[in-house]
Amino acid sequence: MWSLKTNCIDCPANHAARNIDIGREPGRRCPNRQRMDEDNKLQFPSLPATKEELLDWAYPMRRDMQEILPGLFLGPYSAAMKSKLPILERQGITHVVCVRQDIEANFIKPNFPHTFRYLVLDIADNPVENIIRFFPSTKEFIDGCLATGGKVLVHGNAGISRSAALVIAYLMETFGMKYRDAFSHVQERRFCINPNVGFVHQLQEYEAIYLAKLTIKMMSPMQLGRSFSLQAGMPGSRKRSLEEDEDFGAMQVTAAQNG
Repeated sequence: MWSLKTNCIDCPANHAARNIDIGREPGRRCPNRQRMDEDNKLQFPSLPATKEELLDWAYPMRRDMQEILPGLFLGPYSAAMKSKLPILERQGITHVVCVRQDIEANFIKPNFPHTFRYLVLDIADNPVENIIRFFPSTKEFIDGCLATGGKVLVHGNAGISRSAALVIAYLMETFGMKYRDAFSHVQERRFCINPNVGFVHQLQEYEAIYLAKLTIKMMSPMQLGRSFSLQAGMPGSRKRSLEEDEDFGAMQVTAAQNG
């Protein structure tokens, strides 16, 4: 035990004024600060298991939708066509995220506006398209659907690139997953997914973005001000994690270019 005679620089408590024995050795973190970090640690729900068993992938399955999470489906536009209404109703679909570019609006469109609630997004399947800007609104729409007991289908044209990227981002932010883990989870259920090169890089960047956003949201004004005053830096383990994800993304890009 030792008594700290000066103010602790990494927490708001004034140990010197109260002359409190805080029971730590020089060089160790303040217990006050440690408790604050534990209180502010981001907590994510566990990834739920889908009710359906994973099936051996067959080529014709790419024309159908698959359940990625309980209540969250991913598929192509062919799964949302007028002829598929009985299937959609049988699956309990209540919401649809329709992804299309403006030039596709003539043949990719909401077919059941009086039956389902739609979120229509204008996204080009182009590596330079900024898809990150659509992640928050997509998550809000899906969360709202699932919170009311509904089920949502996310589809683009083929259900391979744009819509898959949106679903991957949703898993990342909702369950605190790394890009590679979210990608693997989705691919296990819809093997044909293949976000384009630009989307892959943006998804890798999104992990740091949503973590920073959630951390700032949880912090008090005092903590926020103190954090900005600290020297910027990235822990080695965090840096290595991001570099590993970049390597994984590069492998995907190379495979897509070669295949």
